[in-house]
Amino acid sequence: MADYVLVHGAWHGAWCWKRILPGLWQAGHRAFAVSLSGVGERAHQIGTPITLQTHVEDVARVIEAEELDAAVLVGHSYAGMVVTGVADRMAARIRHLVYLDAVVPNPGESWSSRHSPETQRDRRAQISQHGSLPPAAPTAFGLDGEDAAWVQRRQTPQPGGVYDSPLQFDGARVFSLPKTFIDCTDPALPTVAASRQRVRSEPGWQVVEIPTGHDAMISAPRELLAALLALA
Repeated sequence: MADYVLVHGAWHGAWCWKRILPGLWQAGHRAFAVSLSGVGERAHQIGTPITLQTHVEDVARVIEAEELDAAVLVGHSYAGMVVTGVADRMAARIRHLVYLDAVVPNPGESWSSRHSPETQRDRRAQISQHGSLPPAAPTAFGLDGEDAAWVQRRQTPQPGGVYDSPLQFDGARVFSLPKTFIDCTDPALPTVAASRQRVRSEPGWQVVEIPTGHDAMISAPRELLAALLALA
Protein backbone atom coordinates (compact mmCIF):
# COMPACT_ATOMS: atom_id res chain seq x y z
CA MET A 1 0.00 0.00 0.00
CA ALA A 2 1.19 3.50 -0.83
CA ASP A 3 0.03 6.96 0.15
CA TYR A 4 -0.63 9.49 -2.61
CA VAL A 5 -0.92 13.24 -2.14
CA LEU A 6 -2.33 14.97 -5.23
CA VAL A 7 -1.82 18.72 -5.67
CA HIS A 8 -3.66 20.56 -8.43
CA GLY A 9 -2.36 23.32 -10.66
CA ALA A 10 -3.46 26.91 -11.14
CA TRP A 11 -7.19 27.74 -11.17
CA HIS A 12 -8.12 24.17 -10.22
CA GLY A 13 -9.00 22.49 -6.92
CA ALA A 14 -9.16 19.03 -5.42
CA TRP A 15 -12.17 18.46 -7.67
CA CYS A 16 -9.94 17.92 -10.72
CA TRP A 17 -8.75 14.53 -9.36
CA LYS A 18 -12.30 13.09 -9.34
CA ARG A 19 -11.45 10.51 -12.02
CA ILE A 20 -8.17 9.45 -10.41
CA LEU A 21 -8.97 9.02 -6.71
CA PRO A 22 -11.35 6.00 -7.01
CA GLY A 23 -8.77 4.00 -8.94
CA LEU A 24 -6.10 4.63 -6.32
CA TRP A 25 -8.52 3.66 -3.54
CA GLN A 26 -9.68 0.53 -5.36
CA ALA A 27 -6.05 -0.56 -5.76
CA GLY A 28 -5.73 -0.47 -1.97
CA HIS A 29 -3.85 2.80 -1.61
CA ARG A 30 -4.62 5.85 0.46
CA ALA A 31 -4.96 9.05 -1.58
CA PHE A 32 -5.53 12.64 -0.55
CA ALA A 33 -6.37 15.49 -2.93
CA VAL A 34 -5.45 18.92 -1.54
CA SER A 35 -7.26 22.16 -2.36
CA LEU A 36 -4.80 25.02 -2.08
CA SER A 37 -5.70 28.27 -0.34
CA GLY A 38 -7.74 30.67 -2.48
CA VAL A 39 -9.01 28.22 -5.11
CA GLY A 40 -11.50 25.36 -5.39
CA GLU A 41 -13.71 25.15 -2.31
CA ARG A 42 -11.29 27.57 -0.64
CA ALA A 43 -11.93 30.33 -3.20
CA HIS A 44 -13.49 32.44 -0.44
CA GLN A 45 -9.93 33.03 0.83
CA ILE A 46 -8.87 34.85 -2.34
CA GLY A 47 -8.90 38.24 -0.59
CA THR A 48 -6.36 37.17 2.04
CA PRO A 49 -2.57 37.36 1.56
CA ILE A 50 -1.56 34.14 -0.21
CA THR A 51 1.94 33.32 -1.41
CA LEU A 52 3.72 30.21 -2.62
CA GLN A 53 4.71 29.47 0.98
CA THR A 54 1.02 29.45 1.93
CA HIS A 55 0.46 26.66 -0.58
CA VAL A 56 3.53 24.76 0.60
CA GLU A 57 2.08 24.95 4.10
CA ASP A 58 -1.31 23.68 2.87
CA VAL A 59 0.26 20.47 1.58
CA ALA A 60 2.70 20.02 4.45
CA ARG A 61 -0.19 20.19 6.91
CA VAL A 62 -1.99 17.35 5.11
CA ILE A 63 1.12 15.16 5.26
CA GLU A 64 1.51 15.93 8.95
CA ALA A 65 -2.17 15.54 9.85
CA GLU A 66 -2.48 12.20 8.04
CA GLU A 67 0.86 11.04 9.48
CA LEU A 68 2.28 10.09 6.08
CA ASP A 69 5.85 8.77 6.07
CA ALA A 70 6.36 7.52 2.51
CA ALA A 71 4.15 9.63 0.28
CA VAL A 72 4.01 9.70 -3.50
CA LEU A 73 3.72 13.46 -3.89
CA VAL A 74 2.16 14.58 -7.19
CA GLY A 75 2.16 18.19 -8.37
CA HIS A 76 0.35 19.30 -11.51
CA SER A 77 1.45 22.35 -13.52
CA TYR A 78 2.02 25.32 -11.15
CA ALA A 79 2.06 22.86 -8.24
CA GLY A 80 5.50 21.70 -9.32
CA MET A 81 6.59 24.76 -7.35
CA VAL A 82 4.52 23.65 -4.37
CA VAL A 83 5.67 20.03 -4.19
CA THR A 84 9.29 21.13 -4.56
CA GLY A 85 8.88 23.33 -1.49
CA VAL A 86 7.20 20.51 0.42
CA ALA A 87 9.93 18.03 -0.52
CA ASP A 88 12.58 20.46 0.68
CA ARG A 89 10.84 20.77 4.03
CA MET A 90 10.10 17.08 4.62
CA ALA A 91 12.19 14.99 2.22
CA ALA A 92 12.32 12.11 4.69
CA ARG A 93 8.56 11.69 4.38
CA ILE A 94 8.46 11.59 0.56
CA ARG A 95 8.74 8.27 -1.27
CA HIS A 96 8.50 9.57 -4.83
CA LEU A 97 8.17 13.04 -6.33
CA VAL A 98 5.95 13.34 -9.42
CA TYR A 99 5.80 16.39 -11.68
CA LEU A 100 2.67 16.08 -13.81
CA ASP A 101 3.31 18.37 -16.78
CA ALA A 102 4.62 20.71 -14.12
CA VAL A 103 7.13 23.42 -13.36
CA VAL A 104 10.51 22.03 -12.28
CA PRO A 105 12.19 25.04 -10.62
CA ASN A 106 15.75 25.90 -9.73
CA PRO A 107 16.47 27.36 -6.28
CA GLY A 108 15.43 31.00 -6.13
CA GLU A 109 13.05 30.80 -9.07
CA SER A 110 9.37 31.66 -9.04
CA TRP A 111 6.47 30.32 -11.10
CA SER A 112 6.99 33.24 -13.45
CA SER A 113 10.73 32.75 -13.96
CA ARG A 114 10.60 30.57 -17.06
CA HIS A 115 7.62 32.19 -18.71
CA SER A 116 8.21 34.29 -21.80
CA PRO A 117 8.47 38.07 -21.33
CA GLU A 118 5.10 38.40 -23.04
CA THR A 119 3.43 35.95 -20.65
CA GLN A 120 5.03 37.65 -17.66
CA ARG A 121 3.85 41.07 -18.83
CA ASP A 122 0.30 39.92 -19.48
CA ARG A 123 -0.07 38.03 -16.21
CA ARG A 124 1.41 40.82 -14.11
CA ALA A 125 -0.99 43.25 -15.74
CA GLN A 126 -3.91 40.97 -14.82
CA ILE A 127 -2.69 40.69 -11.25
CA SER A 128 -2.27 44.46 -11.03
CA GLN A 129 -5.82 44.95 -12.24
CA HIS A 130 -7.64 42.10 -10.46
CA GLY A 131 -5.33 41.02 -7.64
CA SER A 132 -5.53 37.54 -9.16
CA LEU A 133 -5.14 35.67 -12.41
CA PRO A 134 -8.41 34.97 -14.26
CA PRO A 135 -8.77 31.31 -15.29
CA ALA A 136 -7.28 30.16 -18.56
CA ALA A 137 -9.59 28.74 -21.21
CA PRO A 138 -9.87 24.93 -20.88
CA THR A 139 -9.13 24.65 -24.60
CA ALA A 140 -5.55 25.66 -23.73
CA PHE A 141 -5.35 22.37 -21.81
CA GLY A 142 -6.52 20.37 -24.81
CA LEU A 143 -10.06 19.97 -23.50
CA ASP A 144 -13.28 20.27 -25.45
CA GLY A 145 -16.95 19.32 -25.20
CA GLU A 146 -18.31 18.30 -21.80
CA ASP A 147 -14.85 18.11 -20.25
CA ALA A 148 -14.11 21.72 -21.20
CA ALA A 149 -17.50 22.86 -19.91
CA TRP A 150 -16.96 21.02 -16.61
CA VAL A 151 -13.56 22.62 -16.05
CA GLN A 152 -14.79 26.04 -17.17
CA ARG A 153 -17.49 26.20 -14.52
CA ARG A 154 -15.25 24.80 -11.76
CA GLN A 155 -12.17 26.95 -12.23
CA THR A 156 -11.61 29.94 -9.95
CA PRO A 157 -9.12 32.86 -10.12
CA GLN A 158 -5.56 32.07 -9.03
CA PRO A 159 -4.18 34.15 -6.13
CA GLY A 160 -1.88 36.76 -7.62
CA GLY A 161 0.64 36.60 -4.79
CA VAL A 162 1.98 33.23 -5.93
CA TYR A 163 3.11 34.34 -9.39
CA ASP A 164 6.40 36.05 -8.53
CA SER A 165 6.86 34.35 -5.15
CA PRO A 166 10.40 32.85 -5.14
CA LEU A 167 11.23 29.43 -3.78
CA GLN A 168 14.49 28.91 -1.93
CA PHE A 169 15.33 25.24 -1.47
CA ASP A 170 18.17 22.74 -1.34
CA GLY A 171 18.27 21.30 -4.84
CA ALA A 172 20.50 18.39 -3.84
CA ARG A 173 18.05 17.34 -1.13
CA VAL A 174 14.94 17.62 -3.31
CA PHE A 175 16.23 16.15 -6.55
CA SER A 176 18.01 13.25 -4.88
CA LEU A 177 14.53 11.83 -4.26
CA PRO A 178 13.13 9.33 -6.78
CA LYS A 179 11.40 11.55 -9.33
CA THR A 180 9.21 11.22 -12.38
CA PHE A 181 8.09 13.76 -14.94
CA ILE A 182 4.82 12.95 -16.71
CA ASP A 183 4.86 14.76 -20.03
CA CYS A 184 1.49 15.54 -21.61
CA THR A 185 2.42 15.81 -25.26
CA ASP A 186 -0.73 16.35 -27.34
CA PRO A 187 -1.14 19.27 -27.31
CA ALA A 188 1.97 20.26 -25.37
CA LEU A 189 1.47 23.35 -23.19
CA PRO A 190 4.11 25.95 -24.16
CA THR A 191 4.69 27.23 -20.62
CA VAL A 192 5.95 23.79 -19.59
CA ALA A 193 8.55 23.59 -22.39
CA ALA A 194 11.52 24.50 -20.18
CA SER A 195 10.69 21.72 -17.72
CA ARG A 196 10.30 19.18 -20.53
CA GLN A 197 13.76 20.01 -21.79
CA ARG A 198 15.32 20.03 -18.34
CA VAL A 199 14.18 16.56 -17.26
CA ARG A 200 15.57 15.08 -20.46
CA SER A 201 18.97 16.69 -20.01
CA GLU A 202 19.61 15.92 -16.32
CA PRO A 203 20.35 12.48 -14.83
CA GLY A 204 18.00 10.67 -12.51
CA TRP A 205 14.70 11.56 -14.12
CA GLN A 206 12.13 9.02 -15.24
CA VAL A 207 10.01 10.53 -18.02
CA VAL A 208 6.60 9.11 -18.92
CA GLU A 209 4.79 10.48 -21.97
CA ILE A 210 1.01 10.53 -22.25
CA PRO A 211 -0.41 11.66 -25.63
CA THR A 212 -3.00 14.02 -24.20
CA GLY A 213 -3.37 17.65 -23.15
CA HIS A 214 -2.22 19.39 -20.00
CA ASP A 215 -5.13 18.22 -17.79
CA ALA A 216 -4.37 14.51 -18.07
CA MET A 217 -6.36 13.73 -14.92
CA ILE A 218 -9.43 14.78 -16.93
CA SER A 219 -8.62 13.91 -20.54
CA ALA A 220 -6.64 10.68 -19.97
CA PRO A 221 -7.46 9.40 -16.47
CA ARG A 222 -6.88 5.74 -17.30
CA GLU A 223 -3.37 6.38 -18.65
CA LEU A 224 -2.48 8.72 -15.80
CA LEU A 225 -3.78 6.27 -13.20
CA ALA A 226 -1.63 3.51 -14.70
CA ALA A 227 1.44 5.76 -14.55
CA LEU A 228 0.79 6.62 -10.90
CA LEU A 229 0.08 3.04 -9.86
CA ALA A 230 3.38 1.95 -11.41
CA LEU A 231 5.15 4.08 -8.78
CA ALA A 232 3.53 2.40 -5.78
